[in-house]
Amino acid sequence: MKKIKILFLTGSRSDWGYVKPLINECKRRKNIKFELCITNMHMLNTFGSPMDEILKEGFKIDEKIYMALDGYNETTMSKSIGVFVQSFSDTLSRIKPDWLVLCGDRAETLGAAVTAAYSNVLIAHIQAGEVSGNIDGQARHAITKFSHLHLASNDDAVIRLTKMGEEKFRIKKVGAPQIDDILSLNKKKDKFMLISKKYNLPEKKKYLTIVYHPVTEEFEKAEKNIKLFINILQKYKYPKVWIMPNNDAGSQIFKNNILKSRTNLDFVFDNMPREDYLYLIKNCLCMIGNSSSGIIESTSFKIPVIDIGRRQNNRIRASNVVNIKQMNSKQFYKALNKVIKKEFRNKIKNLKNPYSFGYSSKLIIDNIIKANSNKKILLKEMTY
Repeated sequence: MKKIKILFLTGSRSDWGYVKPLINECKRRKNIKFELCITNMHMLNTFGSPMDEILKEGFKIDEKIYMALDGYNETTMSKSIGVFVQSFSDTLSRIKPDWLVLCGDRAETLGAAVTAAYSNVLIAHIQAGEVSGNIDGQARHAITKFSHLHLASNDDAVIRLTKMGEEKFRIKKVGAPQIDDILSLNKKKDKFMLISKKYNLPEKKKYLTIVYHPVTEEFEKAEKNIKLFINILQKYKYPKVWIMPNNDAGSQIFKNNILKSRTNLDFVFDNMPREDYLYLIKNCLCMIGNSSSGIIESTSFKIPVIDIGRRQNNRIRASNVVNIKQMNSKQFYKALNKVIKKEFRNKIKNLKNPYSFGYSSKLIIDNIIKANSNKKILLKEMTY
């Protein structure tokens, strides 16, 4: 039996959380050959060189595509996509995969979808059909139109994909694969003491985890937004563990202001290995910012989250997440005062994660194998 060749693409810390458990699942299969292509912020020293962490964990990197232009503004973001597309077409020509597995909604993911579709390479899209409040949401839906298999994480996404006119046989509800890591981690003895010593972190449940990204459409407001955010946080004497933002437009402005204003209560990191990061959020008092991990991973740890602004707007979330539409002192105080109370923590003890669907990685790979034998899978029909 011929092996199915799968190419995985990752360009950021967040989508590596999707890809890692999928590769581990492929390692257990005799009928799959896989390769890994990394790009974008994985190779950037100024963002903590996530590539190094991938290698330290024992994963083989088959292709590297340098694409990110310095500047981190709207112009460099759009130009970087063009650089990636030119290089990725050569990657597909060399590797000749049966399937390209894409995750989420980032710019390089959209570039990869366009390139693969025009190269007649089948695309499996993980967490298709979800929504978010900025240009990432538009990218995700565009990727859907180029993809051949939609791997949805929940019922809400399935309904949306159907409304978008995608053929029903292409839509599979499988959950979010990054939750697989958490299910495994929750069965282990908590390693927070080791993590704490490694990074000199504050005491368990005494610190705030901050993951706050610039919103691409609000590039002109980036400095104003981060200064306001920092000024409000500094009113509270909790230790704050910052994970620096992705390399989107405005990220350098965010980083400069965070570093310039840091005090002895601020612990700042460009990057962390995936498992260390999970222990960090598992043991915090509260998570604050606008990261997808505050919506998806946090619920499996039953921790309170304050989600700020429109970046994750309309995304399905559990009741551990409190949203502030616009950052201001009054709204933030109200939200923080709510989530740190014992009553709130008791209410979220038995939460079910809407993105958890058993072991998603197995379901995803099973569905790719099954779809590979479907003669109708390559030629899409619009049903609306």
